[in-house]
Amino acid sequence: MTLEIELVPRKPFRPFLLSDRRWACIVAHRRAGKTVACIQKLVASAVSTEKTNARFAYIAPFYVQSKDVAWAYLKQFTQQIPGVTANEGELHITFGHNGARIRLYGADNYDRMRGIYLDGCILDENGDMDPRAWAEVIRPALSDRKGWATFIGTPKGRNAFFDVHRMAEQSETWFSLVLRASESGLIDDDELADARQTMTPEQYEQEYECSFDAAILGAYYASLISDADREGRITDVPLDPTLPIHTAWDLGIGDSTAIWVFQAGPEGMRLVDFLEDHGKPLSHYVARLEVKGYRGGRDYVPHDAKVRSLDTGRSRLETLAGLGRSPFLLPPANLDDGINGVRQLMPRMWFDAHECGQGLEALRHYRTEFDEKAKVFKPRPLHDWSSHCADALRYAAQGYRDLAITKIKTKPTLKPGQVYVGPPEPENSTRTQL
Repeated sequence: MTLEIELVPRKPFRPFLLSDRRWACIVAHRRAGKTVACIQKLVASAVSTEKTNARFAYIAPFYVQSKDVAWAYLKQFTQQIPGVTANEGELHITFGHNGARIRLYGADNYDRMRGIYLDGCILDENGDMDPRAWAEVIRPALSDRKGWATFIGTPKGRNAFFDVHRMAEQSETWFSLVLRASESGLIDDDELADARQTMTPEQYEQEYECSFDAAILGAYYASLISDADREGRITDVPLDPTLPIHTAWDLGIGDSTAIWVFQAGPEGMRLVDFLEDHGKPLSHYVARLEVKGYRGGRDYVPHDAKVRSLDTGRSRLETLAGLGRSPFLLPPANLDDGINGVRQLMPRMWFDAHECGQGLEALRHYRTEFDEKAKVFKPRPLHDWSSHCADALRYAAQGYRDLAITKIKTKPTLKPGQVYVGPPEPENSTRTQL
């Protein structure tokens, strides 16, 4: 059975809908209509496909965002098609004439997509997604049926979306489209003039002129990372065999665990590696560190690592010690003070460009959330895929300062399996000892 439907895209998006390229990247200003165009692409693909049980997906950074942004459009463009059924609970549309399906997902729970296959997908606001969602789950899902993918978004600094955009512009096998408000004709001049008056120049350049060089709104470390890159501190940082190798852990339970590996050198803090994974036991991370030879120094862990599990009766601090590591319990620290401490120390940080690449990407992205209604930044960082990396760096900065103090006041040398919780507290202290 063959169906014919009529879709009327905005003029700048017509080349995209007519393109037969497997890969596409669209960089577009706010209110350009990129989400509508991509939903139209999904509908057209699902209607015309001859594949059996074809599967298509629209993926946003968060599941709730996917529903808010795309679900109404998807129903709008399919409601007049005979045989279409909509599942409100699972957010998918099924086409009766060929069994094709379009489903909405959130990259915040990309594990939910493991094991599926895809014949095509849209990654909306790709720059806000954990890069592992594409590399570990979405790209493999496209392989066996040679599915297509389109990355769309508005710039938020030189993140993973910038890398995709740059690759698309340089490749003959990609479709690439950049729509700036000053060129697209989709927003009238009076509205753009008003936007200029009520936004900072950086905000306007990013949101309307698609600038990847404008600072990410509310980013804590992005400008400092740019300074490090410009000053040559993101480079090859080999291990110095004369210096101890330390680690700093953000420990997750059923969540990501992030680890920075560093040395304290005469020039500053040498960040030689970054590791992150999720859903794995502590033994997994210890094994990865041991394989790379990262041992001999202190393993800095947050203060809540001493809390005992109801399942095992052991704390993560004790578990690490039992695995042969030398965990060092950091004292509680105020979040804002910790972020400020990283900012103060970052001009003396050196990052290995290759091994720390994933960590640097997360640090560029780490930011506070902007309250659009109140027009103010919220007091806490946005908790997303970049948070674990940034938290681990706060602990690393605490550890680095502890090492600087150690040069003045010596603490006992730790042996593998030994735990150090700091010097004895005064008698009137309320700090709990392990």
